[in-house]
Amino acid sequence: MNSRQATTAIHITAVLFGLTGIFGELIRAGAILITAGRATFATATLLLFMARAGHRPTRPGRRALPVLLAAGVLLAIHWTTFFVAVKIGGIAIATLGFASFPAFITLFEGFLFRERTRASEWAVVILVSAGLALVTPSFDFGDQATIGLGWAVASGLSFALFTLANRKAVGLMPARELACWENGVVALLTLPWCLTEFADLRILDWVWLLMLGVFCTALSHALLVASLARLKARTAGIVIALEPVYAILFAAILFAQYPPARALAGGALIIGAIVWSGLRRAAAD
Repeated sequence: MNSRQATTAIHITAVLFGLTGIFGELIRAGAILITAGRATFATATLLLFMARAGHRPTRPGRRALPVLLAAGVLLAIHWTTFFVAVKIGGIAIATLGFASFPAFITLFEGFLFRERTRASEWAVVILVSAGLALVTPSFDFGDQATIGLGWAVASGLSFALFTLANRKAVGLMPARELACWENGVVALLTLPWCLTEFADLRILDWVWLLMLGVFCTALSHALLVASLARLKARTAGIVIALEPVYAILFAAILFAQYPPARALAGGALIIGAIVWSGLRRAAAD
């Protein structure tokens, strides 16, 4: 893969990430079932990828296993809370709330890895917080959209912790194996809570679940890993930050979900802060 192909791949990845909320809206099922189905299809797809490449996943070592289990638990929480946010608050609220995760990474990274947090990174935290305040429909906790935003921010928080757990795990096993095991942990955690509900799914729901697991999870991960072989992580992060833009665009086209001007302003502040941070880091590398 050359640099041009890698750039195309990372943009496709951002689009696929943006479609996640769309499938969450389309599937007529609860958040736990969607998470379980997504993880199961993703695990099966990743296993097929590895089998076709002549590679068998290795058993996690004693050092990798605790980190792997923690990452799997956090991923299950992230997906479940995100799909709850989609069902309650809508796609725009869910994706914009989730977009707060870089601020949480900044807050926790310095503490967990004992790295100094720079003034520019604190500025991102402040800008993201201001953006979330604008995105908040009202400060009435009886408002469904506000509750949805709360779930979305919880999704961002759990994803930030998942990202930091992956930072620990990525040096202990190959990325594709790591993704396969993590998805397997999510499936094992969630399937017992919703196994009987799969019988009630429509055929179309199975199709959406399959696409969510194969394209928005397994394929997007493969494209992300492949593109990072040619692109800097900072560059990839700037493109991935556009995920809410794609999600809101798709939601407007497919479901006529149009966020109010105040939410769009807050979203622009959040995305702008993330892109600005990424550009600063890219320039420093």
